[in-house]
Amino acid sequence: MLRFSANLSMLFTEIGFLDRFAAAAAAGFEGVEFMFPYGYDKDRLAGLLHEHGLTLVLHNLPAGDWAAGDRGIACRPDRVGEFRAGVEEAVAYATALGCPRLNCLGGIVPPGVDMARAKDTLIANLAYAAEPLAKAGIELLVEPVNTRDIPGFFPSRTAQALEILDVVGSANLRLQFDLYHAQVMEGDLARTIEANLPRIGHLQVADNPGRHEPGTGEINFDFLFKFIDGLGYDGWIGCEYRPKAETSSGLDWLAPYLDRARRRPSPEGERT
Repeated sequence: MLRFSANLSMLFTEIGFLDRFAAAAAAGFEGVEFMFPYGYDKDRLAGLLHEHGLTLVLHNLPAGDWAAGDRGIACRPDRVGEFRAGVEEAVAYATALGCPRLNCLGGIVPPGVDMARAKDTLIANLAYAAEPLAKAGIELLVEPVNTRDIPGFFPSRTAQALEILDVVGSANLRLQFDLYHAQVMEGDLARTIEANLPRIGHLQVADNPGRHEPGTGEINFDFLFKFIDGLGYDGWIGCEYRPKAETSSGLDWLAPYLDRARRRPSPEGERT
């Protein structure tokens, strides 16, 4: 049965971040994810998760200065030290919050750096991060992001990310597959998911165009959700979309899945 997590960086933005935990629980979510926890006290976040009976399923490694335009630093040869320092901070947060997986954003290849060097840097950084994450029992993910929304991002395609996974070769390194980014760059979503299911550690959804709720664009989510469920996918599916209006009013598409989730025992191995 499919499980959906609310991405609190993109949903319920009508209210402050710390209030979104209660809003997600009230809407029926049992899992949440967000981009970055680092501006908040670990104990405060852990308390909110516990108070509202929520599982934190994912957050990102530090990705540079987001407000200044950084979209990840893992492929940048000039910021290797910063990336590696961020790994330690991410493990500390994930451990305190019971988060079982961390996503690594490769970032925008800087001017003057060729793709081969950016790729080698990303591979080395992922290999570095995989070891302490494995020791902490945390899965490491790498996510392809489309280059229409973020020009110059690397990796941007599933095949690129899978090649990197092969080179790194770490048992706890898997793919974060965002259906919105994949639809923009390559399409063929069902076949790609089926072919790579054992290597997918997390799914995320948004429709195209607009990156709004499933059902607002061209992707046939009714088919895809049944297809993914039929494949036996047992991970979480993150709702990482921009609501067209107020968040709760756009959750009708999700209601049947949240109702089923309420009737299902919580899976072992993930804390609230």
